[in-house]
Amino acid sequence: MRFPKSIKYVKIPWQQVLAILILLLAFVFFRSERKEMMQIIPSIQSAKPIWLLIGFGITLLYISLQAAMYITSFKAVGLPLKFWDAVNLFLKRNFISVFLPAGGISSLAYLPKQIKKQQFETNKIIQASSIYGFIGLLTVFIIGVPIIIYSIYVNKYFNDSWISLVILGIILILVYFIYNSFKTKNKFYQIIENKFPKITEEINPIFEASFDRKNINLTILISTIIEITGILHVYIAMLALGIQPTFDAAALAYTISVLLMIISPFLRGLGAVEFTMVYILTKFGYSHNQGLATTLLYRVFEFWLPLGFGCLSFMWRGRKLFARIFPAVMIFTLGMINIISVITPPLAERLHFEKLYLPTEFMHLSKLMILFVGIALLITSSYLIKGLKSAWVFALIFAILSLFGNIFKALDYEEAGFAFLTIVLLIYSRNQYPLKTNLKRLRQGFSIFLLAFFAIFIFNFLSFYFIDKRHFGVDFSWNQAFYYTFQNFLLFSENNLVPRTTFAKDFKDINIFFGFSSWTLLILAFFRAKNYNTKDIQDYEEAEEIVEKYGNSALDYFKLMDDKTLYFSSNINGFVAYKIGLNFAIVLDNVVCDAKYKSDLISEFENYCRTKGLKTTYYRVSENDLIDFKKFKKQHLLIGQEGIIEVDSFNLQGKERKSMRNALNTLEKKGFKTEVILPPLTEGFLNEIESVSNEWLKEFDKKEIVFAEGKFEREILQNQTIITLRNEENKVVTFLNVIPDYAKNEMTYDLFRRTVDSPNGSMDAVIIALINHAKENQKKYINIGLTPLAGLDKPNNIAEQLMKFAYQRIGTFKQYQTMRNFKEKYANYWINKYIIYANEVELLQLPQALNKVMKPQDEN
Repeated sequence: MRFPKSIKYVKIPWQQVLAILILLLAFVFFRSERKEMMQIIPSIQSAKPIWLLIGFGITLLYISLQAAMYITSFKAVGLPLKFWDAVNLFLKRNFISVFLPAGGISSLAYLPKQIKKQQFETNKIIQASSIYGFIGLLTVFIIGVPIIIYSIYVNKYFNDSWISLVILGIILILVYFIYNSFKTKNKFYQIIENKFPKITEEINPIFEASFDRKNINLTILISTIIEITGILHVYIAMLALGIQPTFDAAALAYTISVLLMIISPFLRGLGAVEFTMVYILTKFGYSHNQGLATTLLYRVFEFWLPLGFGCLSFMWRGRKLFARIFPAVMIFTLGMINIISVITPPLAERLHFEKLYLPTEFMHLSKLMILFVGIALLITSSYLIKGLKSAWVFALIFAILSLFGNIFKALDYEEAGFAFLTIVLLIYSRNQYPLKTNLKRLRQGFSIFLLAFFAIFIFNFLSFYFIDKRHFGVDFSWNQAFYYTFQNFLLFSENNLVPRTTFAKDFKDINIFFGFSSWTLLILAFFRAKNYNTKDIQDYEEAEEIVEKYGNSALDYFKLMDDKTLYFSSNINGFVAYKIGLNFAIVLDNVVCDAKYKSDLISEFENYCRTKGLKTTYYRVSENDLIDFKKFKKQHLLIGQEGIIEVDSFNLQGKERKSMRNALNTLEKKGFKTEVILPPLTEGFLNEIESVSNEWLKEFDKKEIVFAEGKFEREILQNQTIITLRNEENKVVTFLNVIPDYAKNEMTYDLFRRTVDSPNGSMDAVIIALINHAKENQKKYINIGLTPLAGLDKPNNIAEQLMKFAYQRIGTFKQYQTMRNFKEKYANYWINKYIIYANEVELLQLPQALNKVMKPQDEN
């Protein structure tokens, strides 16, 4: 009988099935033991503090020993590893091992960023990790053999406990056999080499290294001590709970639990370990509750504490992101709390208590002021994320007002407590807000506020003084008019000022509106963005001279476009071309000056932007220029690669160029021809290529973008070389424009556009015409531009991993793969391009900022 293919080749995912079974076991265990767990909580709560402290200390020792084991493992292959890097390596690998299938082994593939930066050889890292993993298993076996033999001899209940140890022994023998086979190149190795030659070739270098025997022995010794600390954890858990400890019970419970963790495919045996340890301890005469309490406390020492430290080690990397964002979240939440507290009634008993112990004047604090502070906090939170120092000052002031306002309003100590925590957090994170507000902007904002204040004050004062008594039932004196005017402006209110007419009610609402408006105006004026885009023709002429002298990039041409703001150094003959977007000064490429002064010019520009309240970002910086930014402790992210054609080595010969030759021959037979048009261009020709450009924009759903490239501008194109492809009717179907390139012996282009009916191979024909044009002008290279998201084969961080995923899997980004495939036909090599930024918070804001600066001015 023949089975259908769909049934015949079904593969059962045993690992996943086993993982689900273990998870179900964990669920059943904790579910079935919930009553007992509730009963043992008092026992754990009454645990002896001294033994808990000792247990915690041994956990720290355990982590230190694991780090030491990594250090000796790395030393065994000749790699130096610092202690704190080793601690970080263990904590992170231990953390992710809980969530990976066969985590004890698979987690060894993970490598933290700090170690990646040291640029160790990959093979040696694999060797060191293998030594660490193998010796860890070996010492469990070494410790486990005598313990299990003793337990079988003493207690008949554990006759089956040798099975897991035998499995571990088989694994160790198998691993050693494979290692020895690859080392000695025996028959087994030859069989593997014949069947899997490529794999064998790749992994051979891993087995060819020689190891330092002294460090291997030291690693074994440290690993053995680690196993002893595990046994001590079980023993100390018993002492802490006031249970009479026995060493053999602690040793066997620990050994079996470690064996289960090793063979567990998921969550490091969570559930199975607890179930087995309780069973073992009860067989040694302990009650069920004693066994359960000991197991849970042991797991806190051995599993949960290292797991928590691992979580913290991952969070520590994002501490700057946390320190910037969390205060803003707290400020926003505090604003919402203030608003909600105004619209909900106060508790009667608190009001009564407040009237007894607080001065009557404090009772006059208006709910409107708390409401205003709440709204102001919501506004401030958005500016706080941007890193503005002025936003931090306002946030602190409003938080303090919230603290006292909520106490005096109705003894709302919950809201006041939250305000106090917010104040503490703001003070702690004060260094995260370095951006200064421009003094001129402060003066302008305060002037506007004072003008509004005096205008409203005079209006209110005169209105109160001359208003008829029937509206409020008060014949206002000069002093009363002044008092109520000032009080209303500060959003305070008196209970005895009650409107008696419709006019009085409207008048009071107008005063509230004026008070709100004035204070809001003050806040927004302080945060108001400034227009930095001042332009001077002489500046651009000076910049062009500097580019002619020091330019070394295909992007230097775009630094001279009129959409850029230019910063000129006061000490160095150089400039920075940038554009403002969402409070970012986004610099195109690197600064332009003598190479030895670039870091100095960057430092000067950084200080300038800091005084202007601007954050700095550098877009499309070449890999060779990253060294200029090293001392500024900024981060960088790979955003793509620029392709470079070596002109002299390019030809159409060879098998790999056959399809290209056929496409070009087909075009020639159909009457298509390329043409190089030198400037100045005629109006008629400009009309032709403009028609092609408009069709390209419309039919291919494209938009003009600027900043790092140009748009179709007749005045500029009129003085540039254009390469076209014309059809048999002499109509232009494809064109590109050659632009100035300040890199030595290099040529490049900007616009590359075609019509809908342009045939296959039309863009190839124009590129080949460009290569021939470069040869005629004695150019050695052609820069064919950036391919976004290319080059992310080995991502270095989470952001690059996400970009790689988007590049490979998300349909919207498939166009970049198409672009890469086209350029790969010509490019001899690729140059990595990066964006340089300060921290993760700014990285989250940069896409929107870049989108803004890349839009032409008429679209912003």
